[in-house]
Order: sequence, then C-alpha cells, then structure tokens
Amino acid sequence: MDETVACQGRLIQQSDLCWLRNVVQEHPYWSRHKITRHICNQWGWRTHSGQLKTFAARSMIDKLEQRGLLNLPPIRVSFRRSPRPPFPKGFTAPELKQIEESLKYLTPLSIHIPAQNSYEDNCVGYYLSRHHYLGFNRTVGENIKYLVRDCLGQDIACLLFGSAAWKTAPRDSFIGWDRETREENINFVTNNTRFLILPQVRVPHLASHILGCIMRRIQQDWRNKYAHPIHMVETFVERDLFKGTCYKAANWLCIGQTKGRSRQDRHTKLSVPIKDILLYPLTKNFRQALCRREA
Repeated sequence: MDETVACQGRLIQQSDLCWLRNVVQEHPYWSRHKITRHICNQWGWRTHSGQLKTFAARSMIDKLEQRGLLNLPPIRVSFRRSPRPPFPKGFTAPELKQIEESLKYLTPLSIHIPAQNSYEDNCVGYYLSRHHYLGFNRTVGENIKYLVRDCLGQDIACLLFGSAAWKTAPRDSFIGWDRETREENINFVTNNTRFLILPQVRVPHLASHILGCIMRRIQQDWRNKYAHPIHMVETFVERDLFKGTCYKAANWLCIGQTKGRSRQDRHTKLSVPIKDILLYPLTKNFRQALCRREA
C-alpha cells in the first residue's frame, strides 16, 4: 500500500501502518487497551486537557482491522469491567413534593455540576434512570451533568451534555463542514442528550428558562472542566413524541431532520425514529470557529 488511509481524522501513512504492525507483533500479550495507550503516548495524541485519546485510538485500530490492514489480538472479554450502575444499590433519593407554582416563585434557580460519585451525581443518575423515557447509563468521553434546584433547594430538573453526533448531514451543511473539518472540530460541539423536568414539577415556561440559564454558562463550564471551548450545542427531538417547544422558545434553531437511520445501519435496513435537529450557537462567529483547520 503506497497511498495514505484516512481513519479517525488522521492520515495513516505506510510507515504508520508498519509501525502499528510491529507494535502488535512485538507485544503479543498486550491488550487492545494497552496498545491504544501506547499509540497515544507515541503520537502525542491527547485532548486539550492533556488526557490520552484512547477512545479515538481504539476506534482507529478497530477500523484498520475491519479493513484488513491490521491484525489485532483477540478482545479479552473476561477482563472487561461491568459498567457501573447510574446510582448505588439501595440509594435513596430526596422525597419530592408536588410543585405547581408560577415560575416567579421558584426563582432564582440554583444550578449545580455534581462531583463524580457524589450524592448529587447519584441523584441525577437516579432521576434519569427512573423518569427519562430513554433511561440512563454511565457516560463516557467529555460530558457535563447539571442538577437544577429551585430557590428553596428542591430538585426540579437535570440535564446531560455529552459527545456530539459523529455526523448528520443537515448540521454539517449548516456549519459548512466537510468530512476532514468535521473530524478536526467535532469536540467543539456538545449534544444535550438528556433533559428532564421531574414529574412532580408542573411549571409553565420552566423548561425554556432552564435552557436559557444553562446556555449562558455552559461555555465557561466546559472550558473549566476540559480546558477547551465549545461553540455550539445540539439536540435531537423525537418528532412522534415531542414538539421541541421549550427549545424553540429558548431560541434554538431547527435546521432539519434525521433520516431515520442509526449509525450502526450499514445496509440502510434499520429504521429508527425521525428526529428534529436543533442547534444553539454559543459563539457569534461560530462557523469560522468550527471550520478552523490545523496547519
């Protein structure tokens, strides 16, 4: 193979492939995880906050194996850890009271970013698991959770922001992304994957008010946690179930719909619900910020 191969946002040269094959051959007892850590260390493949990009490296070597370009050791299923539950066994959440007030009686709201494995963190896991229609599993990659309380300290809502969708044509066209530019800048977009107003809370205009509060602070929160900015937030609203009214009231832009296909749908046979794609730019010149290319 003389030409380069584009994989996981990186151009893999013939010399890179030879080096990767030598790593595997010279360390036959290394797990795939150890191979990915070695790749990241040797290539200086780190996030803006200095963490190794092991998820991206693992995706890369798996794709190279699928293309027949790299032979990897078998996956060690016996060494896989069971995913941690979203809240501990026997966890007791706060007793929630019915709230049916005007919004002005709940404000000012307090917004918290729970520390990992704290009581508040477990509350978010509990609420999403029990009350969100999609449920909840532990997150991977860059993410931020929010727990929202009213002025009396009662839990009223929680939100989760995580990795942006890898690709979706309406969003990519709206931003002006081609494949290479998207791969370089996808980490500057986050996805609001969960938004839950607790079922005991029935307050008009609360959801859009919460979204406005979060959008005013999330850019700085992300920079504080991950040492890099984000320039846009996205979310996907299932059309058969929701109208996305609170997002539209909070000035999010509906820029199209998904095609009703899953990212695992390689043969265009797997049908999933069609969703509206809504975006909220956080930066005035967001297109310029999201289309930068490394020299």
